[in-house]
Amino acid sequence: MTCRHRKNMPLIWLMTDERIGDAALLAAVARLPRGRAGIIFRHYRTDSGVRRALFDAVRAIARRRRLVLMLAGTARQAAAWAADGWHGRDARRAGRPMRHSAPVHDAREMVAAGRGGADMVLLSPLFPTRSHPGGASLGRVRFAALARGAMMPVVALGGMTREHGRMLRGIGAAGWAAIDGLAGE
Repeated sequence: MTCRHRKNMPLIWLMTDERIGDAALLAAVARLPRGRAGIIFRHYRTDSGVRRALFDAVRAIARRRRLVLMLAGTARQAAAWAADGWHGRDARRAGRPMRHSAPVHDAREMVAAGRGGADMVLLSPLFPTRSHPGGASLGRVRFAALARGAMMPVVALGGMTREHGRMLRGIGAAGWAAIDGLAGE
């Protein structure tokens, strides 16, 4: 990713999830702040044809609203689907400049994301989350320790809502991402 991309990195990221119905997802994408948000399209368990059709519908809204759209998967697939980048641990680059985000849950994964050339990481879970009920969360202190040691922007994920926005800088986060916190509105 170029310096220009880092300067234009969105503060808010919507993570897609099969728990959110298609109509609710498209409505959530349409509510994101124009030109200041991004989407990480996951839908891992969705049939490939249905997944592609839903991605195309999300992409149409994202283009009209000047939103960044990342595809969970490989760089090659993201390039083929005309995404702005890819989300995952695949370190291979595509044939064109694209953003690369990686999921991180601990110090080992943070190092791996840096070695893999990730432009930003989604560090999770900061707080308990409905998508992983009963799972352990990092909490503010452990999150801050990991975020402050990162060599790339860190986006907070896990139980995030708009109300958490004020604490981001204090814990070393460059932005926040949510499923229910954005699609459940």
